[in-house]
Amino acid sequence: MHYLNNLAMKKITKVKVLSISTIFILLSLITNGCAKRSDNKIAFWTMQLKPDFTEYFNELISNFEARDTNNKINWIDVPWSGMKNRIFAAVASGNAPDVVNLNPNFASQLAQRQALLNLEERVPTKIKKEYLDNIWQGNVIKLCIEEICQNSTFAIPWYLTTRITIYNQDLLQKAKIKKPPQTYQELAEIAIKIKQETGKYAFFITFVSGDSTEVLESLVQMGVQLVDEDGKAAFNTPAGIAAFRYWVDLYQKELLPREVLTQGHRYGIELYQAGETAILASGPEFLESIAISAPTIAKRSAVAPQITGETGLKNVAVMNLAIPRDTDKPDKAIEFALYVTNTENQLAFARAAKVLPSTVAGIDRYLEELNRQTETSSLQAAMKVSASQIKQARVLIQPRKDLNLLQKTIYENLQSAMLQEKTVEQAIEDAASEWNQITSK
Repeated sequence: MHYLNNLAMKKITKVKVLSISTIFILLSLITNGCAKRSDNKIAFWTMQLKPDFTEYFNELISNFEARDTNNKINWIDVPWSGMKNRIFAAVASGNAPDVVNLNPNFASQLAQRQALLNLEERVPTKIKKEYLDNIWQGNVIKLCIEEICQNSTFAIPWYLTTRITIYNQDLLQKAKIKKPPQTYQELAEIAIKIKQETGKYAFFITFVSGDSTEVLESLVQMGVQLVDEDGKAAFNTPAGIAAFRYWVDLYQKELLPREVLTQGHRYGIELYQAGETAILASGPEFLESIAISAPTIAKRSAVAPQITGETGLKNVAVMNLAIPRDTDKPDKAIEFALYVTNTENQLAFARAAKVLPSTVAGIDRYLEELNRQTETSSLQAAMKVSASQIKQARVLIQPRKDLNLLQKTIYENLQSAMLQEKTVEQAIEDAASEWNQITSK
C-alpha cells in the first residue's frame, strides 16, 4: 500500500514474486561470505518516492550531512513492485542498506528472520514517547529465539494515512439519505435504500485473496479477534459468526456487486468513478486522481470519517524505517532514521506528500494548520478528516509472515458461504480448522 497504496497506484504493475524462503536459501548459497560494503556512506533506500520528492530528499540529506563531516548518505529509490524481492536478496547477500523504507508487513517478515536490528533498547524511552503510541506499537512483535520470547521493535514509524469515506452526494440524495454511514450497520441499511431508489450499489469491497485486507480489517472492527497468542484461530466465536454473516447476507441479498468475488480493489475505484457505487473507502490523496479521471464524479464527491464497527477502531496504514542487523554503522543509521522521522522533517514531508506525520507534536501541529485555513479544498477537507481520526487509529492486522495464508483461508471460506456452498457456521468452522492445520505445520 503505497501512499500508502495510492502514491504509486498509477505506476504499480503485478509481478511474480519468488518465495521469501527460496530467495534466502538460494542467495545465501550463492553469496555466502560476500563482503559488506566498505564505503563510509549510509545506504538509504526508499520506496517509489522519486521523482516527485527528489527535491525534498536532496535538501533533507544535505541538511543532515551539514551537521557532521562524517555524515554521508547514498540515497537509492526502489520501485514499489521490486522492493520486496530486492530487500530480501540484499539481506541474504550481506549487502543490505543501512536504513530502508518498508511497511510493517515487509519489515516484520525480516524481523522474524532476525534480519533487522531490535530497536527496543536502542531508542531511548523519551524519544519513543515523541511518536504516537498506537503507531509505534504497530512496529513491535513478540520474537521468540530458542524458547526465549521478548518484544522486538523492528522499525521507526514514518508517514501515515488513514482511510476516509468518499461519497457521491447525488446518489445519497436520490436515495433520501441525509448523511453518510459511520458504522457497518448503517452501511447495510443505506445499501438497501440506494439499491431500491437508484439501482446502484452502495459500495464495493473485494473478497479476492491476495488483494486488499479490508475485509479482514472489518472483522477486527466488528470485535473479532483473528488469532490468539499462539497464532491459533480465535475467530470461531459468536462475534466471528456475526461478522461472517454480515458479509454473506449483503452478498446474498444482492447488495454487493457479483464481482466482489473475482475483482480486486482497483475495480471498486472504477465503479465509483463511473458513478455505479455511492461510497469509496480510500486515502485522501485519491481525490486528486478522481478529479483527473472522473471530474464530474469529483464535483459530486464529499468526505466523511472512516466506517467502523462497534469497537470504533479505525485503520491506519504505516510506512516505517528499519535498520538491517548487519549494518556496520548501527548508531549512525539510527541517528539518520530518527532525523528523517523527527517532527519538523515529518511535517515538511506531510505537507508535500499529503500524508500524515507519526509524531504526537507533528499531528497536533498539522491539524492546527489545517484548521487555520480559511479556504478549504476537497483535498484539504479530506486531510482534516484523516488527521482527526489518527489518534483513534491503529494497525488493525498485526504483522505476521503468514498473513497471506490467513487471508486466503478466511476469504475462501467466506466465498463458499456467499455462494451457498456452506452455511456461515460451517464456513467459519472450516476456516478455523484449516488455519490451525496450517499453523501446526
